[in-house]
Amino acid sequence: MVMKRTATRVLWFLVGLLLVGVGIACITNPDKTLSGLSILLGVCMLLSGIVDIVIFAGAHDLMFGSGWFLLDGIFTVFLSVFILANRMFTAMTLPFILGMWLLFSGIGRFVTSFDLRRLGMRGWGWCTAAGVLLGVAGFISFLDPLVGALALSWIVGLLLILQGIASILWGCLSNRFWI
Repeated sequence: MVMKRTATRVLWFLVGLLLVGVGIACITNPDKTLSGLSILLGVCMLLSGIVDIVIFAGAHDLMFGSGWFLLDGIFTVFLSVFILANRMFTAMTLPFILGMWLLFSGIGRFVTSFDLRRLGMRGWGWCTAAGVLLGVAGFISFLDPLVGALALSWIVGLLLILQGIASILWGCLSNRFWI
């Protein structure tokens, strides 16, 4: 049981670091980012979704609210496969696709944070804040897709960093919500 907890925390932390690293790469190389963005985003989302599913499979009976992680993982895997299979379409609709992912992930983290609060666990506010920030970032992606397309490398970089920070927070705080 301790091994599952440690492995889960390490997986969340590693995915978070990967997302933050890719986000920084997007911001520092905007010209290269735009050319390979759909592949980069698809692969990162696929890895993130697989990690959520693996965590659910290994620890669903030990973790409160694990169904949200499974749902987020399945949604992320399906969306990443769509992105990888339809790169031209993805380039035209990326602000909307990214917005969907962030909005869904934000809602999942937001809802789970209130379960943590109800259980009296410290640190639930950080999970709420991460959920709200992810949800707001997703909503903003829907507001003006033209501006989003022009600044795509920056937007994607910042949003991947935000998603990575949320995963790192889950890894750091996960010892507080094991049953």
